Amino acid sequence: MLWATAGVVALGFLIALEIVARRYAGVPGPITNQAKEVIFAPKPGPLYGGLALMMVVLTWRQRFIAAGAAVGIDVVFVLVRWAVGADMSDGRYFGNGALWVMLGCAVIAVTRRTGRERVLLLQGVGLGLLLVAGRKTGDTWLLITSKTRPTVLDQYVATADHALGNPSWLAGRILKATGPVGIHVLDLVYAQLAVAAVAVALYQLRDVATERRFPSHHLVRTFLVIGLLGPAIYMIFPVVGPIFAYGPGTSGTGGLQWAVADLWPHTPPPIGAPHPVPYDGITPRNCMPSLHTAWATAIFIHSRKGPRALRYAGTFWLVATLSATLGFGYHYGADLIAGVVFSLTIEAGLRSLDRGWDRSGTRLVAYGATVFTVLLLSYRYLPVEMAGHPWLSGPLLVLAMGSVIYGYVRTTRSWEPKAAPARRPEPQLELV
Repeated sequence: MLWATAGVVALGFLIALEIVARRYAGVPGPITNQAKEVIFAPKPGPLYGGLALMMVVLTWRQRFIAAGAAVGIDVVFVLVRWAVGADMSDGRYFGNGALWVMLGCAVIAVTRRTGRERVLLLQGVGLGLLLVAGRKTGDTWLLITSKTRPTVLDQYVATADHALGNPSWLAGRILKATGPVGIHVLDLVYAQLAVAAVAVALYQLRDVATERRFPSHHLVRTFLVIGLLGPAIYMIFPVVGPIFAYGPGTSGTGGLQWAVADLWPHTPPPIGAPHPVPYDGITPRNCMPSLHTAWATAIFIHSRKGPRALRYAGTFWLVATLSATLGFGYHYGADLIAGVVFSLTIEAGLRSLDRGWDRSGTRLVAYGATVFTVLLLSYRYLPVEMAGHPWLSGPLLVLAMGSVIYGYVRTTRSWEPKAAPARRPEPQLELV
């Protein structure tokens, strides 16, 4: 019943988003875009990532069959596209096979499986399709933010960021000084965040095929909820980021015709009276909070119980993602603080939902939500005061984030099962 209810809610949400996208943005929504990929060339990464997640419920023999079928179908599609002279210059020429295999597994589950095996296979298919649908939903949300929020609040966040020492401006200059190698590495990390998430999720779900059940909590749940709730904050607090609001920067993106001034990354913005400014109808208002930071934080948290290599990889991805979001000018320092608090609050809520709400879980979620709300309100209504007293407001921002981190670590450690103490052997009588 829980999975059926979740499926109905997800379908209703996608239908609503389809209607909103067509009415306010004049473009197809996530359902139409996903349906097109049954025939038309998609982005292969998300589809094959979804297929990998789906295959955690299959045996090794079934995995080889599923992977071979996906590759075979893609070979046929590529040959047909080549034969008809389809344009494949954008790099989209395969990926349909993964979607066809997932849909085929759903048909097999309904027609050839019964009982627990049917439910498990449908759960696997649903997990894979949710990853793909989440990407489509996010793209649609971003388009809606650009069409429905004509003004942005970048001046407010840039002013508040003086309390943190304008970290995006500093990181932008450092990244430029590293040359093409540093830029290429961070760009790769930033663009392939989903790959790291799939790797951690596959480790967490490695025993599903043998145990015939999913673990109570895993990274995919947190990833999807972050992607679902984050764009709602974009609508409330629309921000485009320093590289767009304050100049083209080092990567050549953005446009001076809409920028407040050409300042990033060499000249910090002046402290003045901030006000909403109009911006184009194309650039997503996806800056506050930084969801890349929230996702990287979730990857870091879920990699803590893995082997040493996975823990190191999770740490590297978090540090590199934070460096990229600031160095490329996609986010302000204030966005990163909000992103960390946002991620920890969602993770605490999901873990509390799984284990049953108690006082400690409720208190932690309420505190995280309160801190997140206070951060947004302070960025919006107290930026000048924050910029005027950086030695007070800056440490307070870091302390607020640190208090949520401390509360999360302290509370979740108390939830961990305690190891039973080793029984001491009773003294035995010996013959003398």
